[in-house]
Amino acid sequence: MSNKPSILVLISGNGSNLQALIDSSKGLIAPHIDGEICLVISSSPTAFGLTRARNANIPTKVHDLQEYYKEIPKDDKERRKAARKQFNVDLSKLVLEAEPELIVCAGWMLILSPSFLKPISEAKIPIINLHPALPGQFAGIRAIERAWEAGQRGEITKGGLMIHRVIKEVDEGEPLVVKELDLRKDESLDNYEKRVHTSEHEAIVEGTIKALQEIADAK
Repeated sequence: MSNKPSILVLISGNGSNLQALIDSSKGLIAPHIDGEICLVISSSPTAFGLTRARNANIPTKVHDLQEYYKEIPKDDKERRKAARKQFNVDLSKLVLEAEPELIVCAGWMLILSPSFLKPISEAKIPIINLHPALPGQFAGIRAIERAWEAGQRGEITKGGLMIHRVIKEVDEGEPLVVKELDLRKDESLDNYEKRVHTSEHEAIVEGTIKALQEIADAK
């Protein structure tokens, strides 16, 4: 068993940011994360990030919300609300069983509700998240597209991304790392999105290193 601090990563999709974390923690890219990924949990059973983790010999688990919604009609809002709460409670149990020192949301596409955040906070495990917009801009979904559209309209000249602490208010936690990107009217959405993703890979490593250093300083 490693003496390095343990990191649990939450994903939902391709896992390119997870790959940056894997490569950095294994010393394949700089800067180096002095920690070990103990578990990757995916909200999707088909996420390619699961393959990335397995290729790096990292344990994986799938925690699929759709399994909780099975046989509940879409118009049965009360039962679906109760199922969603149970999903979050069970997610917190999965995380606590792994005993990580840090949780990194690297493309986790579901809102972490108080029923998840409360037990994690009580266990004093910090959570950081990657959000592809600057602080105070475009919380929630489609952030890259919304920033690009605002740039095309001339409403803003800077986009970017941040690594921030997770709190119950979505994408409003204190930023640890902020990367600004110029918004150019002659640039396509696809090109802007590529620039954001390239910068994300740097930021998620930097944010993880910073969060681990804060944990070490607090010991």
